Amino acid sequence: MPKLTKRTVEAAIPRDRQFTIWCSDLAGFGVFINPTGKRSYFVDYRNDAGLRRRMTIGQHGKITTEEARKLAIATLGSAVRGNDPGGERAERRKAITVSELCTRYLEGSYSGLVTGRRGTRKKPSSLLIEAGRIDRHIVPLLGRRLVNELVPADVYRFMRDVTSGKTAVVAVSDKKRGKVVVTGGAGTAARTVGLLGGILSYAVSEGIIETNPTRGVKKPAGQRRERRLSPDDYRALGQALQRADGEAETPQVIQAIWLLALTGCRRGEIVSLRWSEVDSDGMSLRLQDSKTGASVRPIGSPVINLLSTIKRDPQLLFVLPAVRGDGPFGGFPRGWARIMERAGLEDVTPHTLRHSFASVAGDLGFAESTIAALIGHAAGSVTSRYIHRLDSVMVASADKVAKAVLDQMSDSSSGFPPKL
Repeated sequence: MPKLTKRTVEAAIPRDRQFTIWCSDLAGFGVFINPTGKRSYFVDYRNDAGLRRRMTIGQHGKITTEEARKLAIATLGSAVRGNDPGGERAERRKAITVSELCTRYLEGSYSGLVTGRRGTRKKPSSLLIEAGRIDRHIVPLLGRRLVNELVPADVYRFMRDVTSGKTAVVAVSDKKRGKVVVTGGAGTAARTVGLLGGILSYAVSEGIIETNPTRGVKKPAGQRRERRLSPDDYRALGQALQRADGEAETPQVIQAIWLLALTGCRRGEIVSLRWSEVDSDGMSLRLQDSKTGASVRPIGSPVINLLSTIKRDPQLLFVLPAVRGDGPFGGFPRGWARIMERAGLEDVTPHTLRHSFASVAGDLGFAESTIAALIGHAAGSVTSRYIHRLDSVMVASADKVAKAVLDQMSDSSSGFPPKL
């Protein structure tokens, strides 16, 4: 049994089967000689539990014999101190990457095994957003990392990278002439870290890791959407809607914006509103699938009047039907942009109308709990599943707010508003 040197390793003649040459100078250090001529250095030891470990160090040619000897001394020394480097490597090889975990998480979400808040099945729109954040932020920055090696410092680094725009990109989408704009910023970082926390909580529940490394990590405060319409903004919007009506704008666009302004609903709740969800007698919208689940929203008389002017086709399910086909109207984003340009309003989104509706309710002196119920916040919709007939006070509140918004959008000098 010779001392392992470059000469002895290279002089070994391959056989029909793999064989081993041990080093006479360092117990537990050897080299495998394969029939192909490949030579691999290894160490052999027993851990504290008495289990025998054989751990490959490296291939001859990629490392020298002396480099392999130094690594063998370090590895065997670690084993003497009670560590188990071979076992730790085996555990790492069995561990899954963040990318693999994300794939499992999405598969579970699509199948309904991974649920959202309050144990409800996640909506397709929510899953699309989660998949986008995974593909555009989490996988590029953390995808190759092993889940069981993540620590809070990695989460903070990830958060800083997203905030600084390291994953920002403009890419072509699969839609005609479409593009995807991926941005950074504190808000994006906070939402993505929140999603990462949910994915790692799933890993804890599956026994992949014992603790969630995002626990205790302070997320950056995203920029809150505090923009609200002033009375002048409301009037400009009302006049733009009137001009659009006279310029043959798609009726669904005009009707959708009016409904958003007068109800405080979310964009998706109005664009996908079905006639079966409209309860005119009960002065409410009985939404079957809002962001917070099934929800009952009180609506005022201006909304009832507006809905009564929309021609109802018994063949169509949606209040705002598609121009072609029997689905919901799909041209709202472009129509919204045209109306906002007519109104000269910048930084105004459909959410701005929702926030403004709530702000008008606040100006009128309504309590936060009442406002939450009017616009369908989770805090205000807890009892909605039990309501069959809305309280007259809630309907009166919705009516008062809708009339206040309508008044601000009116311009009597030009014969406006329309007959709502």
